Amino acid sequence: MRRATWVRLGLFLLALAVTAVLWSRTVRSDEVTATSWSELVAAVDEGRVAEVLLESDRVEAVLKTPDQKARRQVLVASRLPNLDERALLERLLARGVKVSGRIERQSAFWAAALSSIFPLVMLVLLFRTAGGLFGGKGGARPMSFGKSQAKIYDRSSENKASFTDVAGVDEAKAELLEVVNFLKEPARYRALGARIPKGVLLVGAPGTGKTLLARAVAGEAGVPFFSMSGSEFVEMFVGVGASRVRDLFTQARERAPCIVFIDELDAVGKARAGGNGLFAANEEREQTLNQLLVEMDGFDPGVGIVIMAATNRPEVLDKALLRAGRFDRQVLVDRPDVRGREAILGVHLKRLTKVKDVDLTVLARRTPGMVGADLANVVNEAALACVRRRGEAVEPGDFDEALDRIQLGLRKAGLVMRDEERRRVAWHEAGHALVAMSVTHSDPVHRVTIIPRSVGALGATLQLPLEDRYLMTQPELDDALAVLMGGRAAEALAFEHVSTGAQNDLERASELARQMVCRFGMSGLGPQTFGRAQGGLLPGAATFEERTFSDDTARRIDDEVTRVLETAFERARAVLTQRRAQLDAIATRLLEVETLEKDALDALARPGAVTST
Repeated sequence: MRRATWVRLGLFLLALAVTAVLWSRTVRSDEVTATSWSELVAAVDEGRVAEVLLESDRVEAVLKTPDQKARRQVLVASRLPNLDERALLERLLARGVKVSGRIERQSAFWAAALSSIFPLVMLVLLFRTAGGLFGGKGGARPMSFGKSQAKIYDRSSENKASFTDVAGVDEAKAELLEVVNFLKEPARYRALGARIPKGVLLVGAPGTGKTLLARAVAGEAGVPFFSMSGSEFVEMFVGVGASRVRDLFTQARERAPCIVFIDELDAVGKARAGGNGLFAANEEREQTLNQLLVEMDGFDPGVGIVIMAATNRPEVLDKALLRAGRFDRQVLVDRPDVRGREAILGVHLKRLTKVKDVDLTVLARRTPGMVGADLANVVNEAALACVRRRGEAVEPGDFDEALDRIQLGLRKAGLVMRDEERRRVAWHEAGHALVAMSVTHSDPVHRVTIIPRSVGALGATLQLPLEDRYLMTQPELDDALAVLMGGRAAEALAFEHVSTGAQNDLERASELARQMVCRFGMSGLGPQTFGRAQGGLLPGAATFEERTFSDDTARRIDDEVTRVLETAFERARAVLTQRRAQLDAIATRLLEVETLEKDALDALARPGAVTST
């Protein structure tokens, strides 16, 4: 703790002690009663007075009490001018009453002044001391609401991120290399009269690495990096956010060239209400946004300040933010493809001390749709699984456990299922797996399990995509519907009645079938779409479906969806009927070992597969 803080702490304690002494004079524990002079004399004559204190302006008489622990009762009478008090003194002395006096050397004015000033001094010292104790470097101090709360990473040790730490977003890195070159060699751009974009907006799903990419730009350029969240600008008091924006840009100008990064820009940059009276405006947020727009207009891009921001909801941003001269360049930080996921996994695997026989290509194929943050979590969960089994190196089995834990949830070891329910789950999952192995356009089955998981799944059939898909044909969708119906079809074949276990399968199949009919034009209703998605009344609100068709067309849509689903169910049932022996073999083996890998499934599913029609 600094010496100045200790001094302020000592002054605060001293002021507290003096204030307590001054207030103790005004706070009496006695029961004081104002009385007249005649009543005071009567009390003396009755022998009820034990002690008298004579002051310059009053007389205090302490009455006798039967119990010494009881509160003292004091009668106070004002001393009257030109009144002969000798008779009272004679009465007191005659009755043996103790008489004392007190000379006031300090005027009442100074006593009142000190009693008022010391509490104020104490409050000031309290704020100053609290600021020294709790307001460290970069921390918020009392009475500093309008100061910027941005975290500053300097050129040396605090910002070690570089482009080598970012993988899977090669297109975004290529876009940002121009910003790096400008910050490194601004003279080249000034010589040609070129102007670097003032603002760069990183747009992408959560977890794709937008913040890391911004730090990597600063690390590559070797410039200071100001990082602040959009929510840190907005406070309860109107004007605080605008003050923080001004202070942030003041600091940035002093340390230029630099990068100012605003994470979650939509927290402060949402579209303004515009005074249409339909919705209440957030005055503080709008003032903050206005100040941000003014500051971005007010600085010269030649000074070397680049504003970077990140959001996963660009559709809700105010149009004034996205016009030329402000955030005039948008960089898409998209979900990585299979090669990108493999590169990201390689970056995270370098942080593990021991890894054994892990195939990054297979691991990347098993994680479709995952972003950088998800992949980092997979690697960490695999390391934790290795620790739990007391292994010396992270192995492929640890990644299997990590993916099952993330995608399916924790194992429910304490769940006890009836034999009849276990049999149903086994035949249900065997039906999914066998249909997926029988149709043409389906991802290979990687594993089948009937181990219950915490997400509510009593079993799972995991398929391993061979590659990322961006378009799907009608035969591929038909095969996907047949695989979804495989569990229900297997239950219908093996048991007298079906169960509720296919609920999730039916929901997914129904949604896919409706999309095929209403969105993709893959039905007997012809190449057209039905309905139109509408946005909510507010930016970012949930969408709703606008009906653009008649009641007769709605009936035909329902009939077509029903036909598509029934066709998929009958197709799955036909496949399983034809391969009933393999279905029973897979289900029986599942009851014994609970989990079957791809090689075991292939052995049980022989002979040959039935192709799609």
